[in-house]
Parts: sequence; C-alpha cells; structure tokens
Amino acid sequence: MDLLRGALETTDDQATEVGLAHALVRRVGRGEAGPAVRVYRPSAPVVAFGRRDTLRPGFDSALRAVREAGFTPVVRAPGGRAVAYTTNSLVVDHIGQDPGFLSGMDERFRGYAEMWAEVLRRRGVDARIGAVPGEYCPGEHSVNAGNRVKLVGTAQRMIRGAWLFSAVAVVDDAELLRPVLTEVYRRLDLPFDPESVGAVREEAPHASLDALEEAVITAYDERFGLVPTDVDNELLDEAGKLLDEHRPKTTEG
Repeated sequence: MDLLRGALETTDDQATEVGLAHALVRRVGRGEAGPAVRVYRPSAPVVAFGRRDTLRPGFDSALRAVREAGFTPVVRAPGGRAVAYTTNSLVVDHIGQDPGFLSGMDERFRGYAEMWAEVLRRRGVDARIGAVPGEYCPGEHSVNAGNRVKLVGTAQRMIRGAWLFSAVAVVDDAELLRPVLTEVYRRLDLPFDPESVGAVREEAPHASLDALEEAVITAYDERFGLVPTDVDNELLDEAGKLLDEHRPKTTEG
C-alpha cells in the first residue's frame, strides 16, 4: 500500500490538504490507483467542518469565530461534525477499495479504533474506545483517555468503489482547541463540553508527536506493507479542482 507522508510542500492551503484526501478516494474509486494511507501534520491550526455544519443557521457566525481565533476553516471530505486541530496533531487518511460499496463500515470503525487505542496504550495512555459526554464530533468509536477526554476522532466517506477513513489525533494544544470549539459549537447550537477535549501529552507527558507518527506508520506497515511514494502533479491538479467543496462559503451579504 502506498504511503504519502508529510504536509504538502507546494502550498500551505489547508483546503488543499483536505481536498487531497477527496481526490485520492475518487482516484481509487475510478480504479486508477490502489489503496493508500496519507499521514501528515497540519501546517496551520484548522477547524474542519462537516458538510451538515454548513447547513446550520449559525454557520456564518461559527466561521467568524474560527477566523477570529486564528484558525483556518475548511470543509472536510468525511462525515461528522466540526473538529479542530493544530500543528501538534496528526492526520491520517486511509483510502481503500470497496467493490461492494458501503460494506465494512462498522468493521473499519471498530478495527482502526482498536489500532489507535493500542498505539496509545504503548505510549502510556489509558486509551479506551467510546464517546465521552459532550465531546466534539461525537462517535461511539472515538478513542478516549480513561472515559474522560477525547484524543482521536474518526470519520468515513464512501463512494462507489472506494472509501476514505480519516483519523485526527490531538497530541498537544488542547488548551487552544477548547475555546475555539466552545465558540463553534455554541454558534452552531450543538451540545459540547470543553472539558471533553484532551491531548495525548496531557495523559503521557513524555509522548512525542514524532514517536506517535512513527508508531502509527509502523502499525499500518505491519498490516499492509507500505511503499513510500510522493504526491504527483495529477493528484494535486485534481485536488485543486475540488477546492470549492472544501473552502467554506458564507451566506451573508
């Protein structure tokens, strides 16, 4: 399986970063490429909205709150609600073939949640699977610490012939995420408890982003065998054509 590693060097546009996952799943769905996993650290703080968020009456206000906080708003390809992350987070986009369409969704949620939990346990975190009360982008397959705080969120998108499984692990900067998520969820009129936001380093102070990235890549390599590859220009071009779907638009004025 191909491994695409690192943030894009050709741009710091966060819409392009999330658009790349969309372009990858479309390429696999057309049968033009095989499975791949992309692992990167964002080059700027981001709030990634789900498509349903963009339809809520408070979305324009939430966008203003994101920008005022110094975060970049994007609309992500997978489902779910708004998530926030910084340069001290790890994003993993896994794209696979699905000739049966819509098959295996629950199995992926369970299987990869357990993989993430095991990686974190080896770093000294009391990692468990399940939602914690008031968490952002709630899901029964979130990875939490001690049933108290969320550390890793996961979401999926399925198209004909392919699927995208995306995970975001918050390694540090929870203190920056709590206030911006509080404002976003308040303005979207969605339930949220800022105390549900955790970070790996709050649970295991000696854990590092470098070590976590290597551990996740090793876990994937042991399962699938990874072949490092680069993002090609055709893929970048396709991601560029999808940017309108990932740059949030205000409905005001």
